[in-house]
Amino acid sequence: MNSWKLGIITAALGVGLGAWLVDVSHGDSPLKIADGMKVTMEYTLTLADKTVVDTTDGKGPFSYVQGNGEIIPGLEKALAGMKAGDKKRVPVTAEQGYGPYDDKQKVTVPKDKLPPDVKVGTMLRDQTGRPAKVLEVSDKSAVIDLNHPLAGKNLTFDVNILKVEKAPPAK
Repeated sequence: MNSWKLGIITAALGVGLGAWLVDVSHGDSPLKIADGMKVTMEYTLTLADKTVVDTTDGKGPFSYVQGNGEIIPGLEKALAGMKAGDKKRVPVTAEQGYGPYDDKQKVTVPKDKLPPDVKVGTMLRDQTGRPAKVLEVSDKSAVIDLNHPLAGKNLTFDVNILKVEKAPPAK
């Protein structure tokens, strides 16, 4: 309530109730998720077949800053406008998640450039830290898949927003 409205109400009542009325226009309205806000949430990530890929259950909540590109674009867009206490199921297409699967991201590397105990299914990291999965191993080389493990997959996030607050200034 604006102070001028408070004055009108007080004057209309003809009594000094100003001390009894509270200005709620600048109260503690819940903050909504917007760029620059720190968001703390719980989530469960599942694939189309209901396989749980990741969850915060038993690990504690996850925090990120909205608008900084710290989470996949489809999820970040869907969370905008939510507030603490909100829950939502968020479907995210492969294109808005980890991107489409790209066969060109399969590369053949000399086996001597890999750890000696490498075998099919081994997860490695390339020079930039990207995950890489060993698909084939021969005497002299190995085929490595540089696609993100969730590339080409539609995802579903069940989220519970715990807290929305102003992010601390960047250091």
